[in-house]
Amino acid sequence: MSVLEEICLVSSGDVGCGTFQCFNNNSCEIQGLHHICLTLLHNAGRYDSQGKSFVKEALRCMALGLRQRFSCVSRRCSAVKEMVFSLQRECYSKHQLCLAPRDHMDTMGNLVQFHLMFPPGPYVELMNFLLKCGDTVGLWVGQRLRRQCEQHWGPLCSSFGSTCSHSQADALQHTTAPPPTASTASWPSTNQGPPQQPTRVAEAEDSNGPSRIDNATEFGLVSEKSNATAF
Repeated sequence: MSVLEEICLVSSGDVGCGTFQCFNNNSCEIQGLHHICLTLLHNAGRYDSQGKSFVKEALRCMALGLRQRFSCVSRRCSAVKEMVFSLQRECYSKHQLCLAPRDHMDTMGNLVQFHLMFPPGPYVELMNFLLKCGDTVGLWVGQRLRRQCEQHWGPLCSSFGSTCSHSQADALQHTTAPPPTASTASWPSTNQGPPQQPTRVAEAEDSNGPSRIDNATEFGLVSEKSNATAF
């Protein structure tokens, strides 16, 4: 990460998405934080007052943590990425982000997108968090991702849920896979427009249930800009 990016973080505020914009087009290719923030704020009006509070406080926790920890972490990209991912898990859990979309899962439609998770990055951490948000949210996220995956890779995606037992899946959650090498095939980049209002998706229940996504082996994002209204 460059000195300019550090200056950007120091001068940004706790409210809004300015802090996350500092990670757009950064040298460590940490993409997605800004678009996640914009999408959450863009859909803020759909949550009840408590849900709005969960979202606002989780984003504020992230913004404050990024500014405080960035100056103390090694400038190696691996260290910066781990700091970002760890902060995501901490802030989402601390401020109960699971409770925000529980009755408004359709508001997550612009974030739960299979193609946004290549290469690995903040989107994968968010999806892993949502997959553990209980049966209602977790199943919806897992089914939506699997269905989108099948559109690209066919039956291969469905086989993941049926070949691993729950105990195996739990074990995989605690296994750190080696980082992808240059020879690893990457998902094609997709240029997108600004976030749009999500549409309600009627999802049929999938007996396979959600499986955790391994951040070390998959997924990431192309960041997007949009005009969002803060709380």
